[in-house]
Amino acid sequence: ALYLNRVYFGGGAYGIEAASQRYFGKPASQLTLGESALLAGMMKGPNRYSPVSATDRAERRATIVLDEMVRTGAITPQERDAAFKTPVRVNPTLANQRAQYFTDYVDDQVRSLVGEPTEDLVVETTLDLPIQAAAEQAMRKGIAAGKGQGVEQGALVAIDGEGRIRAYVGGADYTESQFDRATTARRQAGSAFKPFVYLAAMEAGRTPYDMVVDEPLKIGNWEPRNYTNDFRGPMTLQTALAQSINTVAARLANEVGTGNVAAAAKRLGISSHIQLDPSMALGAVEVSPLEMAQAYAPFSNGGFLAKGYGIQRIRTASGKILYDHSVEKNARQQVIGSPALQYMNQMMRQVVSSGTGTRAKVPGFDLAGKTGTTSDYRDAWFVGYTGGFVTTVWVGKDNNKPMKRVTGGGAPAGIWRDFMSAALPRLKAQPIPGGTIEPPAPESDPIGDLVDGIADAIGGQPAAPAERAPADDVPF
Repeated sequence: ALYLNRVYFGGGAYGIEAASQRYFGKPASQLTLGESALLAGMMKGPNRYSPVSATDRAERRATIVLDEMVRTGAITPQERDAAFKTPVRVNPTLANQRAQYFTDYVDDQVRSLVGEPTEDLVVETTLDLPIQAAAEQAMRKGIAAGKGQGVEQGALVAIDGEGRIRAYVGGADYTESQFDRATTARRQAGSAFKPFVYLAAMEAGRTPYDMVVDEPLKIGNWEPRNYTNDFRGPMTLQTALAQSINTVAARLANEVGTGNVAAAAKRLGISSHIQLDPSMALGAVEVSPLEMAQAYAPFSNGGFLAKGYGIQRIRTASGKILYDHSVEKNARQQVIGSPALQYMNQMMRQVVSSGTGTRAKVPGFDLAGKTGTTSDYRDAWFVGYTGGFVTTVWVGKDNNKPMKRVTGGGAPAGIWRDFMSAALPRLKAQPIPGGTIEPPAPESDPIGDLVDGIADAIGGQPAAPAERAPADDVPF
């Protein structure tokens, strides 16, 4: 009886009573023989034998249960045949239940934190249900809109500046697939990884105003190409990030060292393996959406590490505290300093205001972020933030096949915008902390100033800078 009252039946249901309510909307005492067999069959594998997402498999498993009951004498063959003839209908509201991916994510952690429970537990989580509802709605809408372009799956993770997970969507539809793409899946980050390249460059002394050249580049046998397959010539680093120029990112990583780029990403919260080949600069690194959210969090919260977590507290029904996340907190760890933090926020604001992420704009809020698209459109990302709040959106296919020209500035940015439009007013979001740094004043040009002064004195017009004669030829 103890086992039956505590075993996991999937869908967030622990124990036979919860499972009966979850799947059939009735108390366990009112279950029919067929319904009971269906639930009994699920215990071998709640996801594999789910009556919602694996109907045929669940029915075959229930048949085995009924046959075994006949064999052991628990029921008669006639009772078994009657059960076969009685339709079993799963609760139609099951598909509308929220936060199932998050429930499974939390469940995996409870036992590692407190061991096997011997009494009922109350798990207090970080999730914000109204925001979670907005996340699920935005994901359903975005995937439906992108279906014609081959968008099949998606994931969304939103965390605050302390690392608390506020919204968590692991797939398009939990009833169809319980595989959690928010933390279990690892996909290439594409250009969403570039902020770590630029951060390493800013920490090495670069500024957003430094001039670079978008031109053909070869590093060993690797020749990076831009999305547009052309080259735009001279530009600032700020423009290069806003427009996601691949050649500039590749050159930067090569100059500052891919090892330093990897160290910056690890310091901010990327825990997956980062390979050091030159292609890593363009996001040839497999990460999870949760990792990306926590790695962008320091940009949003003033430069502090914020590891994502979903469990705030675990206690027994009688009130005994078994786990408290706040007790584990250490002093906040600064992982980005000035002026690199201000430079990065300034550049990533530009991505949203006039770069590849303009579709993510939410009027009235201070926003920044980065798009990401991988080779052959296999993955598309948008990771964006405001003051103390970060959201990562990924879309793609489970089989890693290409979509049809889906970029990070398309479907992911649209899902991000729809979600944030609902979440930001509830959060009373603040501006991104840290301010900005004014661009340096132009270098003094005394000869040019003298020429301008002479021209003004005689009523003429000064020559354009490019047309001025060399200093030695200036007529006095």
